Amino acid sequence: MKNTIGVLAVQGAFAEHIKALQKLNCHCIEIRKPSDLTDHSLDGLVLPGGESTVIGKLLRELALFEPLKDRIEAGLPVLGTCAGLILLAGQIAEDDTIHFGTMNMVARRNAYGRQLGSFQTAAEFDGCGTIPMVFIRAPYIESVGASVDILARVDHHIVAARQGNMVVTSFHPELTADLTVHQYFLSLVQHKAKTCIA
Repeated sequence: MKNTIGVLAVQGAFAEHIKALQKLNCHCIEIRKPSDLTDHSLDGLVLPGGESTVIGKLLRELALFEPLKDRIEAGLPVLGTCAGLILLAGQIAEDDTIHFGTMNMVARRNAYGRQLGSFQTAAEFDGCGTIPMVFIRAPYIESVGASVDILARVDHHIVAARQGNMVVTSFHPELTADLTVHQYFLSLVQHKAKTCIA
């Protein structure tokens, strides 16, 4: 049976996530308004890269903020990449803004500065081997709290982590042909489905 994944589609790199998930036999729903949530039963959610301040503002203006937060807090598996990481962070360094705030970590926005504003590298991802990573004006995770597992580091900075049903990356897995991160996310989706059935 196909998993149905909602992809937040108000701004940012949502189309690339949809293409990656479709390669993994997922049915994707573009989330733009509250009825997109109520009309479909979602198995997972993707919060894509983009501009976190703009996405946060649009979530509130479109009345998507509360229903999405409720679903994440209720255990809906979610993948947050780049801006999505910032949306989920419980704290943003040197910034009082909090969006969903559901993940026990401190994120630093635009952490790499202008010189390394965009770059590509490869690093180990949670025992899945070395994968390509594309960073675009990326944040990184400055620190994590209890119950957060570190999934990847680049130059001693945390660039991927998981807490329960939430997975975040500083980089853009949707901008490479490698599907490791999306497969990892779908393993959480499938585990959640089995738990619900049991």
